[in-house]
Amino acid sequence: NGNEKTVVSKLELPPGFIYPNKPSTCTWSPNTSEKSPHYQKPLIPRPKILANILEAIEKTPLIKLNKIPQSAGLKCDVYAKCEFLSPGGSVKDRIGLRMIEEAERKGLLKPGYTLIEPTSGNTGIGIAIGSAVKGYKCIIVMPEKMSNEKVDTLKALGAEVIRTPTEAAFDSPEGLIAVAQRIQRSTPNSIVLDQYTNPGNPLAHYDGTGAEILEHLDGKVDMVVLGAGTGGTVAGIGRKIKEKCPECVVVAADPEGSILSRPELLNETDVTFYEVEGVGYDFIPTVLDHSVVDKWVKFNDKDALPMARRLIREEGFLCGGSSGGAMAVALKAAKDLKEGQKCVVLLPDNIRNYLSKFVSDNWMEARNLKESVNVHNHKWWDNKVGKCIQMKKPITVDVNTSCQDVLKLLKDNKINEIPVLDENGNLKAMATMTNLFSKLMNKTLNCTDPISKALFKKFVKIDLNTNMGKVSRILETEPFALVIQEHKKTTPTNEIEKTESVLGILTQRDLLEYISTVENHS
Repeated sequence: NGNEKTVVSKLELPPGFIYPNKPSTCTWSPNTSEKSPHYQKPLIPRPKILANILEAIEKTPLIKLNKIPQSAGLKCDVYAKCEFLSPGGSVKDRIGLRMIEEAERKGLLKPGYTLIEPTSGNTGIGIAIGSAVKGYKCIIVMPEKMSNEKVDTLKALGAEVIRTPTEAAFDSPEGLIAVAQRIQRSTPNSIVLDQYTNPGNPLAHYDGTGAEILEHLDGKVDMVVLGAGTGGTVAGIGRKIKEKCPECVVVAADPEGSILSRPELLNETDVTFYEVEGVGYDFIPTVLDHSVVDKWVKFNDKDALPMARRLIREEGFLCGGSSGGAMAVALKAAKDLKEGQKCVVLLPDNIRNYLSKFVSDNWMEARNLKESVNVHNHKWWDNKVGKCIQMKKPITVDVNTSCQDVLKLLKDNKINEIPVLDENGNLKAMATMTNLFSKLMNKTLNCTDPISKALFKKFVKIDLNTNMGKVSRILETEPFALVIQEHKKTTPTNEIEKTESVLGILTQRDLLEYISTVENHS
């Protein structure tokens, strides 16, 4: 992890902070006669031999789906725009290249410069590919939620990776956008391309992806379904389609927990975290154009991730989780289309980023996204945790405990993890020996720092009613499972507040001791 760092707390936004949701100054209109102020990049045939990998970006295939739409009873033809086949593995290759080219054209980017970008990963990979080919340095800032595969890919491309807390808001001093801008201000000869406000983001899809879809289908398309993240894909494709096929229905897919949808009532939910990566935000990016969207449709992890696995298994598309979200939305949105009509669903990225996530049966089962099956007929499989394990209330620490004191507790009690509680005594996160070791070795943490700077949040929670079979599947890939009890109380404003208390920690040792006891008594 020599070129991966985790950002610790900063108290203030950088001076002159550029908000990613600043008002758009774009004057696009579907019927305007005004000449575009932007450079227009025409579609050109691909040569037989390419000069470098960047010339392989764009011109992804459109492929008909032959099983999933039919199984849902759809009458229309459904086609996948296969952005997962792009060289870097995602639709974001297009905007990475376009933003670099635009910066070069305007003289903002010169040889020897450093490119810095806040991203959920895929845009960073696109920019890192461009940097590798063109000789720029590259620093990518991304939330800790994003997969390790993305981190490893970026590092292999020569990028430095900075991680930020997943829960940090878009305008937080600890958030990826503020961190990227802070790094840029302290790095000579550097720029932040900023996909959230950069016109090159939607332009890549206006000149490229949208034009390609129209070319594929000879200008006749009845519906397009697009996942919404920064909004560049939606804005660029939507604008191009609306100019050429004004009757085409543009559908935007947005995860529950995101606030991009309109009307805003659609965004009301108890969901505060979702596993699907690269879609949805807690702010409205500048480049998103709501005017080109005819319908917003919400989806959740249970819609998206099993559907992504179906796309892999039934259609042979090696795509990612957000592709499953778009496909699930397409099945709902296109149900009224008639025979002979054409629906295009864009599949944004590939399987590479998620081999340790939704591709894994264990990972899916641990998150209640796939049923745990008792393949080997274990007699203890259906027994409940609360009736099988004698819970021992774990030692806990609060967020202000120093890291060295936490390390001493871990050592003295011969344990590897300890719950961290907030000021009100509610579960905040975990502290683990592995996480502390990594941060101390990378010098992103001092022993005297509070444990709040080294919180571990990628763990699985279970309750007393979880069966032991599920626990066994979790512990095949996770170091522990945290047994919690949820509490609900009504606040003075009549809102329901949920909190969690810790009942115990289960490890492989606990499970094996239980299994041994059961089998010895049978």
